[in-house]
Amino acid sequence: MVKSLVIVESPTKMKTIRNYLGHDYEVRASIGHVVDLPKSRMGIDLENSDFTPEYVPIKGKLEIIKDIQKLSKTVQCVYLALDPDREGEAIAFHLEQLIRKKNPSISIYRIKFNEITEKAIKKAILCPVELNSKLYDAQQARRILDRIVGYKISPILWSKIRKGLSAGRVQSVALRLIVDREREIQNFERKEYWTLKAVCNAEKAPTFISKLIKIDEKKNILKNNEEAIRIKTDLQTLKPIVSCVIKKKRSKHPSAPFITSKLQQDAARAFNFSAKKTMIIAQSLYEGIKLGDEGTVGLITYMRTDSNKINDDFVNLIREYIIENVGFDFISKKPNLFKNNDNAQEAHEAIRPTSLNYSPEFIASYVNADQLKLYKLIWERCLASQMSSAQFDQTVIDIRANQYLFRASGSTMVFEGFLKIYNESQDKYDTKSKDKLEEEKNLFPSLNKGDSIFFDKIDIFQHFTMPSARFTEASLVEELEKKGIGRPSTYANILSLIQEKDYVKKDGGRFFSSEIGFIVSDLLTSAFPQIFDITFTANMEKKLDKIEIGEICRKDVLQDFYKSFMESFQKVKELTKNIKPELTNITCPKCKNQKMILKWGKCGKFLGCPSYPDCKQTLVFLRNESGEIIPETLENLEPRNETCKLCNCVLIVKYGKYGSFLGCSNYPDCLFVTHMPTGIKCPKCGFDMVARKSKSGKTFYGCSNYPNCNHIFWRKPKDNNIYQSCNDDFVIKNQNLIDNDLKCLTCEH
Repeated sequence: MVKSLVIVESPTKMKTIRNYLGHDYEVRASIGHVVDLPKSRMGIDLENSDFTPEYVPIKGKLEIIKDIQKLSKTVQCVYLALDPDREGEAIAFHLEQLIRKKNPSISIYRIKFNEITEKAIKKAILCPVELNSKLYDAQQARRILDRIVGYKISPILWSKIRKGLSAGRVQSVALRLIVDREREIQNFERKEYWTLKAVCNAEKAPTFISKLIKIDEKKNILKNNEEAIRIKTDLQTLKPIVSCVIKKKRSKHPSAPFITSKLQQDAARAFNFSAKKTMIIAQSLYEGIKLGDEGTVGLITYMRTDSNKINDDFVNLIREYIIENVGFDFISKKPNLFKNNDNAQEAHEAIRPTSLNYSPEFIASYVNADQLKLYKLIWERCLASQMSSAQFDQTVIDIRANQYLFRASGSTMVFEGFLKIYNESQDKYDTKSKDKLEEEKNLFPSLNKGDSIFFDKIDIFQHFTMPSARFTEASLVEELEKKGIGRPSTYANILSLIQEKDYVKKDGGRFFSSEIGFIVSDLLTSAFPQIFDITFTANMEKKLDKIEIGEICRKDVLQDFYKSFMESFQKVKELTKNIKPELTNITCPKCKNQKMILKWGKCGKFLGCPSYPDCKQTLVFLRNESGEIIPETLENLEPRNETCKLCNCVLIVKYGKYGSFLGCSNYPDCLFVTHMPTGIKCPKCGFDMVARKSKSGKTFYGCSNYPNCNHIFWRKPKDNNIYQSCNDDFVIKNQNLIDNDLKCLTCEH
């Protein structure tokens, strides 16, 4: 007879744990939350100061609840083995309440573990803990705050912009970061400046490159080409000498094992993974992978964590492994310790492998390519954290030519240390890192103060100041973490949500705010300056953390927030009453007595009749050079040479949610549409190459003769002659290449 019931979150985890515990235990999966606030109404008692939430079964979860309640009557005790975080604690509390409704006297225990291994599971069963009411209170406060903000503010967006939009306490602040950065870029005024670099010859190999850094002891700022040419001419008559040689040792220390945010950042930089994809892959590695005869094994510890800590026993295993497999010289003299963030949960561990027996090479045949990439990243970072520092000889040489000071710097690695197995990926848009890498390539002859130098060549370079780069997945997560917005478990959802709502678009790995993103962000930040303030949001996260450790009360936090929120909300309701849709001078062609208004739809702005729903007339529109709105007609649309394959009418350029496409001019009588051709012919069959969307929403270019021809590539080509060197399939070899530097995988052309 089964003695105990263990409840976990996912079916995958359920199978793994069942194998470890044997026949005395029945294991069930809640598949996430089983109850939540109702979708059709607020679900929170706003009349009373305790903000009591109303929970109802989530659609599709009623059978799971009934099954768990039924099983609880047949066992001696129940173990709630949900994830060791706020959301897991909330699920545990809700399940405990549901079980006690049917079986009030049953023994219910909370068990926690950071890895799904036999040792960890059995230890957790032997050492159960009580449900953590403070952790639950923190989750409840967050859920209630988000519900109040979402359900109060979203209807304003529906009425003033369009249906389907949403406002979120944290997501709207993330959107604001992107919008503010976009405006900074738009308003940035480029300034020209020039630099001089000299190829230096000391009459002994090798030559090296130095850069002009000062003139008359002031920082070098050359504003135009004429000034640069004058200095270059002046330098040709001078005799440079070495004024200073500085040689020093430099160490580069290993980074801490991964926390959630750092894993998301590194995976984005190394593999172009989205935060969401990273978390899905990490979840699969945590819940378990079937390793042949060994069965299903959890390969990494819990992947939602903000702690750098690794338990002492595993640190010792890492150090032994490094000595045996890398070398004694590569182990740090004593265990490396890393400081946690102030808000980190000390009880958690960093993300690490569950066992050093499962090397990336060992598991390679059991996992897919993306799982192997991420596991290898976690494995290498974890091992590197206990290795010795990399050592460099750094040299800085100053060269004086009268009032001009040139500087050359470079470094040579003398000991790899942890870099032997791991080097943190760099953002491809980080120009400072690239410049630093270029400098480190400099090699120098043996030089002393007073040695003569000859400038073999002086080059002049034109530059322009650049604004801050647009956010990537990695840099946005980094910014959210730095500003204290959200928590590790929420970053992936935040980034996904603002894309799903079309507030932002991702192009070339960077976030661009859409027009509707600007409108939503501007409306929210002007209407609710405090609620969507970055500092306010960060402080609210700190308050949630304080609720979790019992420093402040959930009710007090909610009361303070709700009072200030409703004061702003009432003002905004009055103000928005006077906001009317933009009226045009175009008369509705259907009802004839109304001027059409601008509305928002999923594909952007359109003209609609203000008598909707009595009149459902809509029109697509264009703007002329003066900005005047003109209804779209066959005469003012851009015609193409192509004709419709169904009715032979001319095709015209149209615009939809995913950009431009070709549609039949005989619409709505003919519904034919096709992709917008690129003007490039497929080198294999001669058909047009067209832009398409992958399942993940990424643009690629494929042959319009698909499926008969499956040629694809991931960047838009610029010339029909690029791929004439062979007839094999062609793709981008390196995503960092510029558009003019595409390569064929087969022939390397």
